[in-house]
Amino acid sequence: MRTLAKDISRSEGKKVQLIGWVATRRDHGKLIFIDLRDRSGIAQVVFPAEGGSASRSGSETLQGRMTGGNPKDEELHKKADSLRSEWVISIEGKVGKRPKGMENPKIPTGDYELVAEQLEILAMAKTPPFDLSGDGLDIGEDVRMKYRYLDLRRPRLQKNLRVRAKIIKFIRDFLTEKDFVEIETPILGKSTPEGARDYLVPARLYPGHFYALPQSPQQYKQLLMVAGLERYFQIARCFRDEDTRGDRQPEFTQLDVEMSFVNQDDVLNLIEELYVGLVKTLYPEKKIQKIPFPRLSYKEAMEKYQSDKPDLRKDKNNPDELAFAFIVDFPMFEWKEREKRWDAVHHPFTRPQVKDKDDFWARFKKDPASILAHQYDFILNGCEIGGGSIRSHDPAVLQAVFEAMGNKPADIKEKFGHMLEAFEYGVPPHGGIAPGIDRLIMVLMNEPNIREVVAFPKTGDGRDLMMDAPSEISKEQLKELNIKIGK
Repeated sequence: MRTLAKDISRSEGKKVQLIGWVATRRDHGKLIFIDLRDRSGIAQVVFPAEGGSASRSGSETLQGRMTGGNPKDEELHKKADSLRSEWVISIEGKVGKRPKGMENPKIPTGDYELVAEQLEILAMAKTPPFDLSGDGLDIGEDVRMKYRYLDLRRPRLQKNLRVRAKIIKFIRDFLTEKDFVEIETPILGKSTPEGARDYLVPARLYPGHFYALPQSPQQYKQLLMVAGLERYFQIARCFRDEDTRGDRQPEFTQLDVEMSFVNQDDVLNLIEELYVGLVKTLYPEKKIQKIPFPRLSYKEAMEKYQSDKPDLRKDKNNPDELAFAFIVDFPMFEWKEREKRWDAVHHPFTRPQVKDKDDFWARFKKDPASILAHQYDFILNGCEIGGGSIRSHDPAVLQAVFEAMGNKPADIKEKFGHMLEAFEYGVPPHGGIAPGIDRLIMVLMNEPNIREVVAFPKTGDGRDLMMDAPSEISKEQLKELNIKIGK
């Protein structure tokens, strides 16, 4: 039965089987050592010298491990001599303590080794295009992304992905205990203006018509509140056709939350409780600078820090210091000079801080920039890791916001008629938030960008070099979709 590398320290004197990759190989005279890597870590394996003995004890010296005679050792040694980096192998042998003075305190299994008795080569490998032993941050992005399946063999990246899984599990368990229901919403939806460009998917059965990939599940989760679910969450995949940055990808993952019969404090208190618990459980070595999390108005943040996502750490050189905060009372509208119109700072479903439709129009006609929104951002160490709002549940106010943004009544009905109609059937007051999973892990793991915490990210210019995407499609596919490519 297979034993993991990390468990050899509990198997002294026992015969075990290790299966994994050749991480490194070292020849000490006629003695061959390899570091075998599996999902749990590294274990040292020693192959006896030609004419040596497969029987060792922890008290033996290096010279002692090379004495004796065994024809099987000669065959094993020759096979081991052929091993190269990243070959996949299965080894059987006996676990013993390393000779005194030859321990390796840098790895958990550094006091032990496996003395090989049998070796099976499961798969040979070409020489990797880059060194896999380091952290990889000094290697060009193009080659790392092209061979991402090799890049992911690094312990650093595997640790990031394992931590990511633990964080998502913690979130799921926490919200489920609080009576939230995890619900999947559609990936193929309707193209509506939500602040960024949509990724469009042609509908083969309806020529000239397109689905859109969700920038967020915003409308669906609000419709779930109309449906009476009251408490929803989802680990949601989102897609935005915008320029990439170190903290942004064309596709990303967020925790999507929506709640009925709540106010702003209810939402922020829930998120604070979730993230305090997450850090204390999974990152006990890190210190949250202040609990409760500070709450700054947008105006205060801009005047004091000249940023709506200020880094509030007292010691910015301490990677284990976490300064969470909420930014509240954002402006409802911002002026779009190129389009010569007012647009929603967050999105049009955000509830403006007004009494009703008449109050909204009176204030909008007087000074649109003065209207505040029930909008809030969630920040950590100078990064925006989430945003949300209390929503407009009054159809008249929602209609007014759409019109204030320059939408004609016919366009509003075409793009958002389904939402306005749904709100005529008894919609509860509701609100939510959507913290990003990728950015959170980037900060917690002290990584320079979110590509280091995503299994298969796009490059800085939005390409998948491993799959060679985006790519052209065949003329037959274009014809089937009734699409022509312009020159």
